[in-house]
Amino acid sequence: MKMGRRISIVSGKGGVGKTTVAANLSVALAKLGEKVLVVDADVAMANLALLFGLQSAPITFQDVLLGEAEIYDAMYEGPYGLTVVPSGLSLQAYRRVNPDKMSEVLRGIENEFDYIFLDAPAGIGDNAMAAMAATKEAIFVVTPDKASIADALKAKLTAERIGVKPYAAILNMVRGFPEEPTEEDVKNILELAVLGSVPEDKEVRRSLLLKKPSPVVVRKPDSPAAKAFMQIASRISGIQPKQEEKKGFLTFIKSLFKKKK
Repeated sequence: MKMGRRISIVSGKGGVGKTTVAANLSVALAKLGEKVLVVDADVAMANLALLFGLQSAPITFQDVLLGEAEIYDAMYEGPYGLTVVPSGLSLQAYRRVNPDKMSEVLRGIENEFDYIFLDAPAGIGDNAMAAMAATKEAIFVVTPDKASIADALKAKLTAERIGVKPYAAILNMVRGFPEEPTEEDVKNILELAVLGSVPEDKEVRRSLLLKKPSPVVVRKPDSPAAKAFMQIASRISGIQPKQEEKKGFLTFIKSLFKKKK
């Protein structure tokens, strides 16, 4: 029986765009035809729901961890067949949640998906470790600055200590300044493969500001950030994205021949 990969999306510190990476990477893999589940495991500071317009979801991951609902009850359809499990915004419910139940819940469904991503809380606190422990691998999101990379190294060491395999890193919000650490720098410091770099892109910010927010891979697939996410998804899955035929004079001529047939 095929077992899906359970991967936590981790950051050593907040503000590096971890949730944005988790959302767009999940959508990108779903767009490539993979069966993907993304779970907001940050039950204290849930934000993933906002990116998919699920902030008013009646049943959430919090309910599942409280034992008041089944995981299937908290699943919602996202773009390209992606399955999203949001967390609630209730602080009262958060205080009663048992994060250690995550592993048990996800093991029960791992053969139903190619990938299960957990958007883990930032840092290396108890909740972050519980989310990592519910997975077998971890991807570390870093920005091109020393503090972020140093904190990612601490998170990597924490993952290793609890038996989670550090899989790779993603360099996010790259501005291209000559002083910025490069992919090679991140690779050498973290001793991890780097799946790719996502450039600083105004379309990512705009995607979050809309009345109906949407991951940039969905809203602006031709933007630099969206293309970077698709490349990273391709590296993870080994699936090459289909080349969409560009509309132009040649396409127009082809359409004329089709009409004559």
